[in-house]
Amino acid sequence: IGGSIPERQKDKLYNTCCVFSPEGSLIAKHRKVHLFDIDIPGKIAFKESDTLTAGDKLTVVETKYGKIGVGICYDLRFPEMAMIYAKRGAKLIVYPGAFNMVTGPVHWQLLQQARALDNQLFVATCSPARDEKASYTAWGHSTVVGPFAEVVASADHKPGIVYADIDLKQVEERRLNMPLTKQKRADLYDLQDCRNFVGFKI
Repeated sequence: IGGSIPERQKDKLYNTCCVFSPEGSLIAKHRKVHLFDIDIPGKIAFKESDTLTAGDKLTVVETKYGKIGVGICYDLRFPEMAMIYAKRGAKLIVYPGAFNMVTGPVHWQLLQQARALDNQLFVATCSPARDEKASYTAWGHSTVVGPFAEVVASADHKPGIVYADIDLKQVEERRLNMPLTKQKRADLYDLQDCRNFVGFKI
């Protein structure tokens, strides 16, 4: 699973993450679903929708290790998306992202831990290293979080590689020990996967 790159299709531009097999074949693409349109007065203003088009599909990839969900950066902020991935059988969600120097210090790790804990699965993020001379300065801190919200491995803001041993059996163990999905009150609330609607395009 790579980072993300601009992808042009006719007159539209997407922020796209490509997923490759061990043999090098392209097996999936995720187009960023949630565009980063924010305005924090006196700190940062950014409007991706001026340039990019939002993706219209969620991405769960079948691998020999298990199912992996894919999101990009701002997608991390939307718990429903991660919940759908978990319902579709994902045991790991990967988010390439580049949080900025305002939101990164307070939200980057917190959101990863929240998505991992809520869904009792692994979350892995990869971020560019920090370059303070660039027009956009990323927070950095690529991280792997386990299904109990534990930080398995993390980089700092400098260029580097993070290695983490992930035992997907921990997902089942955590879900067995604390069976949240079986304890949900479907009589009071529910989350709909639009993929199940008639006429929904996969």
